Amino acid sequence: MERPTRNLGFDLLRVTESAAMMAARWMGRGDKNEGDRAAVDAMRLMFGTVDFRGRVVIGEGEKDEAPMLYTGEELGTGNGPEMDIAVDPVEGTTLLANGRPNAIAVVGLAPRGSMMDPGRSYYMQKLVVPPGARNAVDLDAPVSDNLASIAKALGKQVDDLVVFVLDKPRHRTLVDEIRRAGARIQFHTDGDVNGALMAAQGNCGIDLMIGTGGTPEGILAAVAIKVIGGQILGRLDPQSEDERRHLEEAGFDLRKVYSVDDMVRSNDVYFAATGITDGPFLKGVRYESHFVVTHSMVMRGSTGSLRYIESHTDLDKLMQISALSYH
Repeated sequence: MERPTRNLGFDLLRVTESAAMMAARWMGRGDKNEGDRAAVDAMRLMFGTVDFRGRVVIGEGEKDEAPMLYTGEELGTGNGPEMDIAVDPVEGTTLLANGRPNAIAVVGLAPRGSMMDPGRSYYMQKLVVPPGARNAVDLDAPVSDNLASIAKALGKQVDDLVVFVLDKPRHRTLVDEIRRAGARIQFHTDGDVNGALMAAQGNCGIDLMIGTGGTPEGILAAVAIKVIGGQILGRLDPQSEDERRHLEEAGFDLRKVYSVDDMVRSNDVYFAATGITDGPFLKGVRYESHFVVTHSMVMRGSTGSLRYIESHTDLDKLMQISALSYH
């Protein structure tokens, strides 16, 4: 029998809570970059307290010119295990800026070298399902065949299924195929980490997610999907000739289908997310007098644990010791 070891997920919880509390002050104020910058500053400060040697593999900022936790950045105290980091201080910056649901702060860790590095790939074709349909999907199969297989695996009819789809012009043909097959669609403007989490859990009113979204977001979501036991299948799907050229020059096979085990090649992973604005499984940050209330989820791959945590923080006490201004 092994002795219990430190759960880095709880350290990540402090990172995402801090980011969410800082970013939430920008809800509905119309400036996605300022909300993101506030979350980045909070995350970078809190990562500096975590005993590990972290390297950012999945960062953010280059695609939409937002402030970054940049790829290759070293984080942590420099003591402890070497880990790859996937991070999105505000997943759904536009959602936050416009005061819409489903913005979250999210971080994933995996042992050094086990997390897929997508290079300069920004977009990926994705299909995400819960554990019950893990072996029922094929990214190369017609949409109607996948829907039929998923419905059978979940003990449903196709017209029972609800599909998470990003509401983008590139998905017009996909939407037509889903509708012809008889499934229902829930459209979202942004937030495909959130969509992947809802689909993988299977208890949030979503049965699957399909379509082209962010490559970094896909790999970040794969950390959580690894713990949950669902499946994500992805294929790099460049949306510009420049993106395609960079990937081909780097030696990527644009026909290759990646599974959750290709994106994260270890079970010893950690994942944390904190709601910034209200969503179906994580409520947003709420301010009550001197207290701030947050709702988070923390996962650990080696034990398969998934915890939902509600935190109440006294802002007056916090501000006596914090280098950040949460007011």
